[in-house]
Amino acid sequence: MPSESSYIVPLWINGQALPTDSSTSFPVIKSVSGDTVHNAQSASAEQAISAAESAKAAFKTWKNAAHTVRRELILRVAAHYEKNAGTLVKYQMEETSCDEAWARMNVDLATRYLKEIAACISSVTGVIPQIEKPNTMGFVFKEPIGPILCIAPWNGALILATRGVASAIAAGCTVVFKASELSPRTHYAITQAFVDAGVPPGVLNQIQVRREDAGKVTEALVANEAIRKIEFIGSAAVGRIIGQLAAKYLKPVLMELGGKCPAIVLDDANLDEAAKLCALGAVMNHGQICFSTERIIVHRPVAKKFQELLVKAVEGVDSHSGAAVTEGIAKHAEEVLKDSQEKGDKFLVGGVDYRKPLSLKPTIVLEPKSSRIVDEETFGPSASLYIVENDEAAIELANKSAYGLNATIWSTNMERAMRMARELEYGQVHINSISVYTSPTASQGGVKGSGFGRQNAKWGLEAFVVDKFVSYHGKG
Repeated sequence: MPSESSYIVPLWINGQALPTDSSTSFPVIKSVSGDTVHNAQSASAEQAISAAESAKAAFKTWKNAAHTVRRELILRVAAHYEKNAGTLVKYQMEETSCDEAWARMNVDLATRYLKEIAACISSVTGVIPQIEKPNTMGFVFKEPIGPILCIAPWNGALILATRGVASAIAAGCTVVFKASELSPRTHYAITQAFVDAGVPPGVLNQIQVRREDAGKVTEALVANEAIRKIEFIGSAAVGRIIGQLAAKYLKPVLMELGGKCPAIVLDDANLDEAAKLCALGAVMNHGQICFSTERIIVHRPVAKKFQELLVKAVEGVDSHSGAAVTEGIAKHAEEVLKDSQEKGDKFLVGGVDYRKPLSLKPTIVLEPKSSRIVDEETFGPSASLYIVENDEAAIELANKSAYGLNATIWSTNMERAMRMARELEYGQVHINSISVYTSPTASQGGVKGSGFGRQNAKWGLEAFVVDKFVSYHGKG
C-alpha cells in the first residue's frame, strides 16, 4: 500500500479525478517538520480551460435546478462535514501547521456557514416594479450569473473555501475551484464532500497549480469566456494582480483582502477582558488571519493599567500562537519586527526571536512611528500599541490605514461604542469581542484596500446573481 507521502491530490474535472502524473506534481510540505505530507497534481492551462468548459456545460442545467434541490445538496454537505470532522481537522493540521483548536473551529464554523446558506436560498427573489407605461408589466428576476472562478486561501482553508464554493453553487452557479497550493488536500476534501452529497458532474471542478505556473493558469481562466465572475480571498498584493486581470477581461470580482484591525480600548472598558482577547486576537494561528488584531489603541487614563494586563496576557497565550505555514511567511513577519527594532521602537513583550521552529514569540511594539509595522499586515503574532487622548483621536488613528476589513471597540457604554462604530471605516465592527469573529447570519467584507463585495448568508448568495428586467407590453 502506498504511503501517505506518495499520495497525489488529483484534479477533479467534470465529475472525475484526472489521472495523476508525478512528473507534473508538486510536494505539500508541513512547515514545522519540513516533511512532505503528500503531493498534488499541478494543472496546465489546457486543463484549467477544460474545467471552465465543464462548468459552462453544467451551468445550462444547474441554473434551472429547483431551490429545494440546491438546499438539500448544501445540507448534505454540512452533514458530511459533521460526520468526517476528524479527517478535515487532520488535513488542515498536516498542511498548514495550525493547532487542533483552529482546525476544529474551521470545521464547526464551515458547517454553520453551510446550514445558513441552505436556509437562505429561498430568500433570493425578484420583484415586480411599478411601470409608468399604461398596460405594461415589469418583472425583475434574480438569475445566477454563470460559472464562477473561486480562488481560495490556505489560512482559513476550510471556512473560506467552503463559503465561496457553497454560496455560488447554492445560487445556481457552477464553479471552477482553484485550490491553494499550500492546502490542496483540505480543499479536495471540500470537493469530495460535494461529490458524496450528489453534486452533478461539472457543477464543481477543482484544480491546483504549483506556484511558478499560477500566473499563467490563472490568466487562462480569467480570460476564458466561460468564467463570468471571480471570487478571490487573499493578500492585497495578489488582489491587485487579480483585479488587473479582471479589468483586462471585463470580469466582475468579489474580493476579501488583508486587514490591519484596530482594537480601541476606551476608558470605561473591562480592561482585563479586553487585554485577554486583544492578545489572543493578535497571536491566534500565528497571526495568519486577515481579522487578526494588529493595532491596539487605548485611552490614556487607563493606558498604564491596560499595558500591564496586555503584557501579562500576551505572555500567557503562547500555546495558541501556532506556527507559520511556510518559512517565507515566518521570515516576512520576522523582517517587519526587525525593521521596528532597527528604527528604535520599544518592545513591551516578545521580540525578534522564535519560541520554536517557524513560531515567533508573541510581540507588542509600543507606538511605532515610521516602521513597517505601522500599516503593513504582518501575518505574524504581533501587534502595535498606541495611546490616545479621546474618542476622536482614537477614530482618527483607527481610520488612518489603507485597510478597512474589521475593527473592535471595548466599552461598557453601548451608545458611545455604537456612535464610534458608525465613524469607523471598516466592513465590520465588533464591540467587546475578539477581532477574529464572524457570524454566518451577517454580512462580511471589506472597504478601502480590504476589498469589495459581501459574503455570508443572503449577502453571499446575492453576490452570485444578476438582475434581469423583463417587460410585457400586452399581446401586441
